[in-house]
Amino acid sequence: MKVSYRIKPIGIIHCSFKTRDEMTGSKRIENIAEIELYKEYEEGLGDIDGFSHIILVWWMHKSHYRNLKVKPLHFPEELRGVFATRHPDRPNPIGLTVVQLLERKRNILRVKGTDMIDGTPLIDIKPYLESDRKDVGKLGWLTGRNL
Repeated sequence: MKVSYRIKPIGIIHCSFKTRDEMTGSKRIENIAEIELYKEYEEGLGDIDGFSHIILVWWMHKSHYRNLKVKPLHFPEELRGVFATRHPDRPNPIGLTVVQLLERKRNILRVKGTDMIDGTPLIDIKPYLESDRKDVGKLGWLTGRNL
Protein backbone atom coordinates (compact mmCIF):
# COMPACT_ATOMS: atom_id res chain seq x y z
CA MET A 1 0.00 0.00 0.00
CA LYS A 2 1.52 3.29 -1.07
CA VAL A 3 0.68 6.33 1.04
CA SER A 4 1.39 9.82 -0.20
CA TYR A 5 1.71 12.79 2.15
CA ARG A 6 1.85 16.46 1.37
CA ILE A 7 3.13 18.97 3.87
CA LYS A 8 1.67 22.45 3.61
CA PRO A 9 3.18 25.30 5.64
CA ILE A 10 0.81 26.98 8.10
CA GLY A 11 2.93 30.09 8.49
CA ILE A 12 6.34 31.68 8.27
CA ILE A 13 9.03 32.47 10.85
CA HIS A 14 10.49 35.98 10.94
CA CYS A 15 13.77 36.32 12.85
CA SER A 16 17.08 38.15 12.77
CA PHE A 17 19.18 35.27 11.41
CA LYS A 18 19.56 35.63 7.65
CA THR A 19 22.07 32.80 7.15
CA ARG A 20 23.03 29.49 8.73
CA ASP A 21 26.37 31.00 9.82
CA GLU A 22 24.64 33.85 11.68
CA MET A 23 22.42 31.38 13.53
CA THR A 24 25.29 29.00 14.36
CA GLY A 25 27.48 31.74 15.82
CA SER A 26 24.75 33.25 18.00
CA LYS A 27 23.22 32.83 21.42
CA ARG A 28 19.98 31.50 19.94
CA ILE A 29 18.38 31.13 23.36
CA GLU A 30 18.09 34.94 23.53
CA ASN A 31 16.78 35.42 19.99
CA ILE A 32 13.28 36.96 19.74
CA ALA A 33 11.26 36.05 16.65
CA GLU A 34 7.77 36.44 15.26
CA ILE A 35 5.76 33.52 14.04
CA GLU A 36 3.23 34.63 11.44
CA LEU A 37 0.47 32.06 11.15
CA TYR A 38 -1.43 32.31 7.88
CA LYS A 39 -4.87 33.83 8.46
CA GLU A 40 -6.75 30.62 7.61
CA TYR A 41 -5.07 28.91 10.60
CA GLU A 42 -5.54 31.74 13.14
CA GLU A 43 -8.53 30.05 14.82
CA GLY A 44 -6.21 27.15 15.70
CA LEU A 45 -4.31 29.46 18.06
CA GLY A 46 -7.27 29.58 20.43
CA ASP A 47 -6.11 28.90 24.03
CA ILE A 48 -2.40 28.93 23.13
CA ASP A 49 -1.90 32.01 25.36
CA GLY A 50 -2.04 29.79 28.46
CA PHE A 51 1.20 27.98 27.62
CA SER A 52 4.63 29.34 28.57
CA HIS A 53 6.41 27.24 25.93
CA ILE A 54 5.45 25.77 22.58
CA ILE A 55 7.05 23.38 20.11
CA LEU A 56 7.64 24.65 16.59
CA VAL A 57 7.85 22.12 13.78
CA TRP A 58 9.43 23.68 10.71
CA TRP A 59 10.88 22.92 7.28
CA MET A 60 14.61 23.48 6.78
CA HIS A 61 14.01 25.06 3.39
CA LYS A 62 17.69 25.86 2.78
CA SER A 63 18.86 22.31 3.58
CA HIS A 64 20.81 20.32 1.01
CA TYR A 65 21.01 16.64 1.88
CA ARG A 66 24.20 14.99 0.61
CA ASN A 67 25.54 12.47 3.13
CA LEU A 68 24.70 10.40 6.17
CA LYS A 69 27.96 11.65 7.76
CA VAL A 70 28.20 15.38 8.51
CA LYS A 71 30.38 17.81 10.43
CA PRO A 72 28.20 19.21 13.25
CA LEU A 73 27.75 22.97 13.03
CA HIS A 74 28.82 23.69 16.62
CA PHE A 75 31.59 21.07 17.00
CA PRO A 76 32.82 20.40 13.43
CA GLU A 77 36.11 18.69 14.26
CA GLU A 78 35.03 15.30 12.88
CA LEU A 79 32.32 13.60 10.85
CA ARG A 80 29.32 12.22 12.77
CA GLY A 81 26.24 10.26 11.76
CA VAL A 82 23.58 12.80 10.74
CA PHE A 83 21.04 11.26 13.14
CA ALA A 84 23.43 11.87 16.07
CA THR A 85 23.57 15.61 15.25
CA ARG A 86 21.31 18.61 14.87
CA HIS A 87 22.77 19.30 11.41
CA PRO A 88 20.19 20.77 9.00
CA ASP A 89 21.26 18.74 5.94
CA ARG A 90 19.27 15.54 6.53
CA PRO A 91 17.16 13.15 4.44
CA ASN A 92 13.93 14.83 5.66
CA PRO A 93 14.81 18.40 6.69
CA ILE A 94 12.33 18.81 9.52
CA GLY A 95 13.22 21.09 12.43
CA LEU A 96 11.83 20.89 15.95
CA THR A 97 12.40 23.67 18.49
CA VAL A 98 10.98 24.41 21.94
CA VAL A 99 10.52 28.16 22.36
CA GLN A 100 9.17 30.44 25.07
CA LEU A 101 5.86 32.02 24.08
CA LEU A 102 6.04 35.73 24.96
CA GLU A 103 2.77 36.99 23.50
CA ARG A 104 0.06 36.50 20.91
CA LYS A 105 -1.57 39.21 18.80
CA ARG A 106 -4.18 37.69 16.50
CA ASN A 107 -2.18 35.45 14.10
CA ILE A 108 1.28 36.60 15.30
CA LEU A 109 3.23 34.89 18.08
CA ARG A 110 6.30 36.51 19.66
CA VAL A 111 8.69 33.82 20.85
CA LYS A 112 12.15 33.53 22.38
CA GLY A 113 14.80 30.91 21.62
CA THR A 114 14.59 30.20 17.90
CA ASP A 115 17.27 28.37 15.92
CA MET A 116 16.16 28.83 12.34
CA ILE A 117 16.73 31.46 9.66
CA ASP A 118 14.38 34.21 8.53
CA GLY A 119 11.67 33.05 6.13
CA THR A 120 11.55 29.48 7.42
CA PRO A 121 8.23 27.74 6.67
CA LEU A 122 6.28 26.67 9.77
CA ILE A 123 4.69 23.21 9.59
CA ASP A 124 3.00 22.85 12.99
CA ILE A 125 2.76 24.18 16.55
CA LYS A 126 2.24 22.04 19.63
CA PRO A 127 2.04 22.98 23.31
CA TYR A 128 5.07 22.00 25.38
CA LEU A 129 3.84 19.89 28.29
CA GLU A 130 5.31 18.74 31.57
CA SER A 131 5.30 15.18 30.16
CA ASP A 132 7.68 16.36 27.40
CA ARG A 133 10.41 17.00 29.98
CA LYS A 134 12.94 14.19 30.28
CA ASP A 135 16.03 13.82 32.42
CA VAL A 136 18.93 13.45 30.03
CA GLY A 137 20.98 10.40 30.99
CA LYS A 138 23.68 10.30 28.32
CA LEU A 139 24.85 12.90 25.82
CA GLY A 140 26.84 10.61 23.52
CA TRP A 141 29.70 12.33 21.71
CA LEU A 142 28.61 15.67 23.27
CA THR A 143 29.51 14.56 26.81
CA GLY A 144 31.69 17.17 28.51
CA ARG A 145 31.01 19.87 25.90
CA ASN A 146 29.73 23.30 26.81
CA LEU A 147 26.27 23.26 25.23
